[in-house]
Amino acid sequence: MEISPEMIISAYAQGFFPMAKSAESTEIEWVCPEIRGVLPIADIHISRSLLKLLKKKPYKISVDTAFPEVIRACADVYKGREQTWINDVIIKGFEHMHALDTAHSVEVWDDDGNLVGGLYGLSLGGAFFGESMFSKADNASKIALIHLAARLYHGGYTLLDAQFPNDHLDQFGAYEMEHDDYMVTLEKALNTKASFYPSLSADLDASSAEEPSDSESLLSLFLQSRTQIS
Repeated sequence: MEISPEMIISAYAQGFFPMAKSAESTEIEWVCPEIRGVLPIADIHISRSLLKLLKKKPYKISVDTAFPEVIRACADVYKGREQTWINDVIIKGFEHMHALDTAHSVEVWDDDGNLVGGLYGLSLGGAFFGESMFSKADNASKIALIHLAARLYHGGYTLLDAQFPNDHLDQFGAYEMEHDDYMVTLEKALNTKASFYPSLSADLDASSAEEPSDSESLLSLFLQSRTQIS
């Protein structure tokens, strides 16, 4: 079984996403929850302890440099993750979307060059559908998520879909949205122009990072904007 890019785009635009019963399964089902989990972008909650950690920059952050490794790490079963809904059908489908520059990953690396955390998702218009994340070092996935929010904020995204509400996402200010409301929000987001690689050259001074879409520069400006918002 294969899922084509056209099938994936059509399904997500209608509020569906794929899930498998296990990694070994060769089938998938298309799911559309009645209650959707949504994460705020501009107002994503960052605890004081996480904010302090972000400022220390304990890990190196990259984007779209190790998509296959990230999606497979998200599918791995390891201590703290006893099951997965990501099978080979989903992996291959999203790798194809990544090749088309529609699926993206955020990677977290330790000082030894080990991939210790990250997340991946699908980008359509101004909507980003967060698929899964993993963490093999303290706070790695949390840091990846905040970096994602910073990038989406500067890129003009209006929707960060988290699929199902859960306790882990509550700490970031996740909220529930009923299906009809979600579909209205989704339609508006799909018709919004956004970029996963925002250009901030006009906002960066000479002492900033070499590339305008550098993750640390995006994060720094994002944290500054949050102060202004509040």
